[in-house]
Amino acid sequence: MGTIEDFQAEKEELRELIATRALRFGDFVLASGQRSTYYIDGKQITLHSRGLYLLARLLMKLIEDWPVEAVGGMSIGADPIAGAIAALAGAEGRPLDAFIVRKEAKERGTRKQVEGPLSEGARVVVLEDVITTGGSSLQAIEALRREVNAEVLGVAAMVDRLQGGRENLGAHGVELRSLFTIRDFGIEPPPLRAPVAE
Repeated sequence: MGTIEDFQAEKEELRELIATRALRFGDFVLASGQRSTYYIDGKQITLHSRGLYLLARLLMKLIEDWPVEAVGGMSIGADPIAGAIAALAGAEGRPLDAFIVRKEAKERGTRKQVEGPLSEGARVVVLEDVITTGGSSLQAIEALRREVNAEVLGVAAMVDRLQGGRENLGAHGVELRSLFTIRDFGIEPPPLRAPVAE
């Protein structure tokens, strides 16, 4: 995976890509229902060739000490990230698969909400491009635990908006790791509401 210097250089390159390609200012309503004066369009990174490559490499480094067997998350945000990490792992000869969590179970075929080569009790990491309150991660975690009795090692995100995600996940016994927080882009998060909304 390269030296610490490589990691820092790639992390700074990814930060610049996020700042120039994905960060927008205006009036936005987030998936959590909160309003915001800025928005990070994660698809501008996860569907960009260099951005996705850097993100996959950096997230692999971020979770390398976890005994993870598969990575994935809520469709569609986590899908390209999970695929890229699995492909990089395959190129390195590492056994690391990908999975997809649908918004709801499909009504035909296997009728599953979780798709992918997951065995019962698999050790997994849930992926996010941008995390706010952690609501979508918690939905994915619930589905993984229900359908395959997965051991969720943690959540790994590109950017943490610092708006309750870490606290909400922690309340469910799940650690959050992120490559960046919104402060890395010169933005101060608003004070957390009490209680934190999921």
